[in-house]
Amino acid sequence: MELTPLETHFLVERGIAQLVSKRDSLLRVPDEKELAEYHKNLEVSFSAQSETLKAEKLRETERNMSKILAGKRKKLLREGVSDAAIELDASKILQETADNFVFDRKNVQLEIACSHDQPHAFKIVDTPPIQSPLKYKVFCDFWSRGHYVTAGDAFGADFLLYPGDPLQYHASHIVILLDSPIVQPLDLIAKVRLSVIVNKICIFAYFVEGEEKGEDNAEREVHYQTVQWEGNRDRVGLVEGPSEQKR
Repeated sequence: MELTPLETHFLVERGIAQLVSKRDSLLRVPDEKELAEYHKNLEVSFSAQSETLKAEKLRETERNMSKILAGKRKKLLREGVSDAAIELDASKILQETADNFVFDRKNVQLEIACSHDQPHAFKIVDTPPIQSPLKYKVFCDFWSRGHYVTAGDAFGADFLLYPGDPLQYHASHIVILLDSPIVQPLDLIAKVRLSVIVNKICIFAYFVEGEEKGEDNAEREVHYQTVQWEGNRDRVGLVEGPSEQKR
């Protein structure tokens, strides 16, 4: 699983997950003893593969033994050996196959481990500081309301909102963060036209300037303005909350 910084902070803040670092342990240069142990285990793995392939080769030979015996008999007859003088032993053929088996290391299979096979230490670390308090506040707000939230870069927005699982639903809203409640007319037209083109509702999110003095970002309330064309009015009801909702 790969999480964004916002998702990581969201989970750690609520006690759902812990952020740990294994960097010092996993990037440590192994000593000679550890390297020798690694190569020893590697050789054991190669030998096991060789024995497995050899056993499979013998089983295949045994399954086709009747055809092999018939082929050898025909060859000897063509060479002038009488049928009475031909003596073929299946066990000798199997032994010959085993003796001639060669394991080519160019075809060796290397295991791609899903977890580290050696003991390693980790330490709990703090989450990186939030770069944008507004962005994190909006992210937490919509997740807390039960919406699915993903990055909106592909649509020229900060977030996309989904009415359900993104694997089953298209996004219904784009969320654009504002530094202030004041939107320049051209910016407003551009963002709303963009939302119409991608068939989504446009939501602007911002902190009210009057709340900034003497108030921590975590306590400040996010305000939303939803802008829609008349043709999309029936879809605006997805996002509701205590903060203001305007058209």
